[in-house]
Amino acid sequence: MSTGYFDIQVNGYGGVDFNQDDLTADQLHTACEALQRDGVASILATVITEQVDRMAMRLSNLARLREADPLAQQIIAGFHIEGPFINPARGYVGAHPADAVVPADPETMQQLLEAACGLAKLVTLAPECDAGFAVTRMLREQGVTVSAGHCDPTLDQLHGAIDAGLTLFTHLGNGCPMQMHRHDNIIQRVLNLRDRITICFIPDGVHVPFVALKNYIDLIGADRIVMVTDAIAPASLGPGDYTLGRWHLKIGEDMVARAPDGSHLIGSAITMPRVVENLIGELGLDDSTARNMVVDNPRNAVGMFD
Repeated sequence: MSTGYFDIQVNGYGGVDFNQDDLTADQLHTACEALQRDGVASILATVITEQVDRMAMRLSNLARLREADPLAQQIIAGFHIEGPFINPARGYVGAHPADAVVPADPETMQQLLEAACGLAKLVTLAPECDAGFAVTRMLREQGVTVSAGHCDPTLDQLHGAIDAGLTLFTHLGNGCPMQMHRHDNIIQRVLNLRDRITICFIPDGVHVPFVALKNYIDLIGADRIVMVTDAIAPASLGPGDYTLGRWHLKIGEDMVARAPDGSHLIGSAITMPRVVENLIGELGLDDSTARNMVVDNPRNAVGMFD
């Protein structure tokens, strides 16, 4: 497999957390160097749910640091804003701080877009928290890709969101409770609409077991799937004990970050080379199919064809 991966969900890398308030130029450069060493051509740096003013500050700082660093400009193609318009219910909120979750609001969304200085390429939100799909329509009109995630919309709400401009689903099988209704659940609803949206997965074998991921790929079709790392700061550093914001993490050989009480996952420390190894070695995909999922499909999904 040639290099040139495009990862649309990277929260941090090489020991650097993109969501820290005091991110420095040197730290951002270090993360970009680590990504480049791992064959990543470009990413969407991901900023997750926090108090809106803090999210705006982090986006503004990322934009400012990127503007001053040619390598960062090369590696960071834009930003993925994941939250704060997600479902606050336990299980659906995942590792996002529930006290910072708010309903979708065009004015708040505009504040975050302006802080991102035109670099927001993707927004993950919960369709059921977007009244009248107003924010979804607003983002579509401004050329920003909209993804559903950390959500529990009805099938009708998903249809409405797609009609309003939703085109993507963020890490299916995650951002939802471990136990749900066996049939009437968000996974089944999204699979029902697989011909209308592109669906993302984290292929580390833990976020979605490989046997389930293979079933999803066979059902959805490779052309409508994007693989992401959902990488956090320890990505590329290997197993160990780490501190990340409010979390104390233990990362094992599977490169998965878990909450201390084991109740949920907190992103992944997997790298794109490991993703490809899994797709080919664990799932039996050919090189061309794997490449599409980590190079071509993600670019198409967020409208970046170059």
